[in-house]
Amino acid sequence: MTTQTLYVRDRLGGFVPATPDVVLMAAKTHLNRRVRRGAALTSPELVRNFLAVRLGDRDSEYFSVICLDTQRRFLRFVELFRGTLDAASVHPREVVKLALETTQTSAVLLAHNHPSQNRTPSAADEQITKVLRDALGLIGVRVLDHLLVAGGEVVSFVELGLL
Repeated sequence: MTTQTLYVRDRLGGFVPATPDVVLMAAKTHLNRRVRRGAALTSPELVRNFLAVRLGDRDSEYFSVICLDTQRRFLRFVELFRGTLDAASVHPREVVKLALETTQTSAVLLAHNHPSQNRTPSAADEQITKVLRDALGLIGVRVLDHLLVAGGEVVSFVELGLL
């Protein structure tokens, strides 16, 4: 088996092997340029990559929301709640408040990570998704999906038939 080494330029212009931290930072920079206010999120793969880089390496659970306008353009990404190794308390009123504060929000993508890298949504994950869908529906905001980040993999509740 052969391995490939990725190189980057150093301050003097020479090439040096890239460390994993350098590669991750470059990926984050690239994705942040592509996923910015006004960018159309038309590709599920772009959203998956963005979330995998943002949440995949966390050592505690984070619950996040991506706010979108009527044309499914990116308005805002917010890490609303930080929890422990295996849980995060999510308060529906705060999610609704975020949607109301972020002018032009008509839809959201919910996202959270499992630091254990377990790809299976828990019963609590399914329950909070239903509660948030109902709460946001009262103000005319649609939940398009809930995405579970397990390391570098992202699982869609829509694709699993859970939303």
